[in-house]
Amino acid sequence: MALTEVILREKIDNLGAEADVVKVKAGFARNYLIPEGKAYEATKGNLRQIANLQAARAKRETEELNDAQALATKISRLKPKFTLEVGKNGKAFGSVTSIDIHKSLEDHGITIDRTAIQLEKPLKSTGRTDIEVRIHPEVTTSLTITVTAAEEEEAQA
Repeated sequence: MALTEVILREKIDNLGAEADVVKVKAGFARNYLIPEGKAYEATKGNLRQIANLQAARAKRETEELNDAQALATKISRLKPKFTLEVGKNGKAFGSVTSIDIHKSLEDHGITIDRTAIQLEKPLKSTGRTDIEVRIHPEVTTSLTITVTAAEEEEAQA
């Protein structure tokens, strides 16, 4: 199995970020990375150009971090509320899942990956719950969710 070194031009999942020199199978480099413009061959001349790619990478990473921090402050200010149907014995019909929370965030104009919501199991009880949202590997925020029973709302109205 022949391996070759390439310099990545952009971030590629499970491989690396721009300016990384990685070893990949020769066919993967020859048939995909280089023709698609995602990598250069690691020649002596190209290795001298790594400084430019590293500067672009540092700029992109700081922009991503700043955007993630701004999004984290937006999310932490939200206080979404959900209503569950509850039977006479207090048992909830249904639950609040990460999909419900994701839809609520989208309704407020916040678009994140659904897997960023760190919900261990669906919420089936009423009350307030703090949920961790991991926006970026370095940025995590807390989202406070209030779950009320449908009977409680009818009694208050």
